[in-house]
Amino acid sequence: MKVQERNQISITQFIFIIHSCQVGTGIFSLPRTLAEKAGTDGWISLLLGWCINLTVCVLIVKMFEKYPDDTILDLFIRLFGKVVGKILTIPIICYFAFFGWTILSITMLFIKQWFLQMTPDYVLMILLVVPGFFIIGKGLYILGRYSELVFYMTIWMYLLLIIPLKDSHWVHLLPLIKEGWMPIFNGVGSAIFSFLGFEIVLVLYPFLKTKQLAVRGVVIANTITFILYLGVTLICYAYFSPDGITDYNEPLFNLLKMIELHFLERFDMVFLALYLFVISTAWLPYLYGAVYSTSHLLGTKKKAPFDSILLISIVIITAFLHPSWNQTGQWIEFISKTGIGVAYVFPVFLFLYVSIYSRFQRSGSQ
Repeated sequence: MKVQERNQISITQFIFIIHSCQVGTGIFSLPRTLAEKAGTDGWISLLLGWCINLTVCVLIVKMFEKYPDDTILDLFIRLFGKVVGKILTIPIICYFAFFGWTILSITMLFIKQWFLQMTPDYVLMILLVVPGFFIIGKGLYILGRYSELVFYMTIWMYLLLIIPLKDSHWVHLLPLIKEGWMPIFNGVGSAIFSFLGFEIVLVLYPFLKTKQLAVRGVVIANTITFILYLGVTLICYAYFSPDGITDYNEPLFNLLKMIELHFLERFDMVFLALYLFVISTAWLPYLYGAVYSTSHLLGTKKKAPFDSILLISIVIITAFLHPSWNQTGQWIEFISKTGIGVAYVFPVFLFLYVSIYSRFQRSGSQ
């Protein structure tokens, strides 16, 4: 497939789109979920999860390097035929759409809980999806520039998390591997779920200008995410007691409440308001992936009808369903299990299949 030049993205945009997909609302509860499985050794689970994540990311890139101009649909059709290829694309589209919907619902609930308690759900959803409609409609290049802008605009916020360290106790992290390796291995599942988002490479790769830098790009993107997660996790472990951290549903948010600035009250509310920009860079690529893959599946280059239908459907579903925290918790559990299959298991099998297919193809042409 010939990629339109205006939709091509630079390696920097490639990096920040992947990173932004990985960092969303899950960062608030990540230290707790790791502590429940591995205690204060959860940061080791995070390290192991990062290694697994990098391995799968590199496999995805190496798979696409064999057919660099193919989208995921083109690759499926090449490997499995037109009918089966299109059928295999449908679950990918549903996965992207549902993941984006889940992040949007959580964002809406955050806004409703902390800022606009009396505002109807569907109104908040409209306020979220309308700006997203214009960004998605402008193409992947604009989405990449937006992700890059938001990263530079909000990176300073994480540096303020150093302030609570003056009241922290690093002895909470000792002794290392206090309960053995089994709890650490049990925590790897939560760790690799926190890195979900890199599967957007399935959509991004054909649009990358400098494809020879793709491996470097996924390594940098995942390393930035790992450093951010590791810093937040270690700070929360050092500030809260090993037993007390599991009492907080969202330890990072409780940590933010401890930050006091002389010129600013309720820093946690300011942080959350600005963090909405970061969350938007998580759900926008997913919805773009769903819209683009749908238009490509139906054989048209115009995305306008599909993004309009998707975003209007999100508002209508919100108006009738009224998502709650319990519902979104069930959706997260479902998407975590599905995401492990889509992002980790499926790419490995697909890489092996592509390797065998390309080898037979070369031997047949000789």
